[in-house]
Amino acid sequence: MKIELADIISSEDKEVSKQAAIELTAFDSKLGQFPIVKSTPFVLTFTNENNKRLLIRGETEVTIAIPCDRCLEEVDRVFLLKIEKEFDLTASDGEQSMEESNFMAGTNLDVDQLIFGEILVSWPMKVLCREDCKGICKRCGANLNLAECQCRKTELDPRMAAIQDIFNQFKEV
Repeated sequence: MKIELADIISSEDKEVSKQAAIELTAFDSKLGQFPIVKSTPFVLTFTNENNKRLLIRGETEVTIAIPCDRCLEEVDRVFLLKIEKEFDLTASDGEQSMEESNFMAGTNLDVDQLIFGEILVSWPMKVLCREDCKGICKRCGANLNLAECQCRKTELDPRMAAIQDIFNQFKEV
């Protein structure tokens, strides 16, 4: 969703609140595509301070389905996004910071791009379905949280494979 801010930028000491809806259906990044399960519309407050700074404030909640890092089950992760941005009105277009140029184009604010940046910054390093998640079996891929698999539990050292063959020959005798 794009919000036109020309009337706010042109009026000194003006404060306006606008409701914005998130149009993103998925969070696309280099890590993959994660569906947005739930998002709440939020109220953004725009404040022009002496025609020098534009303050943007707002809060919203976004729920994204992210796979567990151990067992790959989907986990609904809630992101509480608190937005407080300051935009310099005296700077020319060439002097804008890289971050500002992502969500502001002229007098248009791209709400989805603003939300994307906030989610990206608060993305968790590790997502677990629960603290004691057992993960998946390395051999058969079974989810160990649901049931035990029938795979052999002992992991043999590959350097000892020749000795293991000798033991196997003596068992046959």
